[in-house]
Amino acid sequence: MSAPDDLPRYRVRNCHGFFADVPWETADVLANFAFPWEDRPAPRTEFRALWDAECLLFRFDCEDDDLVLADGADAKEKVIGSDRAEIFFAPDLSLDPYFALEMDPRGEVLDYEARHHRRMNWDWTFPHLTLRAEIAGAGYTVKGTIPLQTLRDLHVLKPGASEFFAGVFRAEFSHRDDGDVHQGWMAWVDPKTETPDFHVPSAFGVFELVGG
Repeated sequence: MSAPDDLPRYRVRNCHGFFADVPWETADVLANFAFPWEDRPAPRTEFRALWDAECLLFRFDCEDDDLVLADGADAKEKVIGSDRAEIFFAPDLSLDPYFALEMDPRGEVLDYEARHHRRMNWDWTFPHLTLRAEIAGAGYTVKGTIPLQTLRDLHVLKPGASEFFAGVFRAEFSHRDDGDVHQGWMAWVDPKTETPDFHVPSAFGVFELVGG
């Protein structure tokens, strides 16, 4: 993999824990999420990731005092209408294909394969994903694991490589006084599009596995 030098980078540190015993305090904290398409302060959002010999481990901690949790006939309907955290993975910046995880505070997940621009395969599921979510206090936490072999099989993590393309996002919804829902969109990397859109190459950065 050859990533452009100017792409934002996040260091994924090595660990030896697993899920409940994960030493999250050793992870780098990614907290510079913002609203690229709105002029307002962003609620606290912290993303952490670690890796061991088998898995990529990730965690979102999201401050949210006005949770929006939609009803629906299936996970897709529930997640699309709800507050959520999102991770996208791509073999390269053509986004042909890329793979998405959208996860709400209840642990519902919308996972899909897509091709630029917004050609989704809703029948696809992320292989061997483990996910747990919790609503607590004024916010929620989402934690998950993905086998490194899955990232290799998807050609996201290339043979001999220690870095890959990824995007991390948050859908921050809130209730309006008139009963409607305001949809806010937060990103780690500003895609610099005129309208909200995470499904573009400019929304991605680089995750680098370090300390192995």
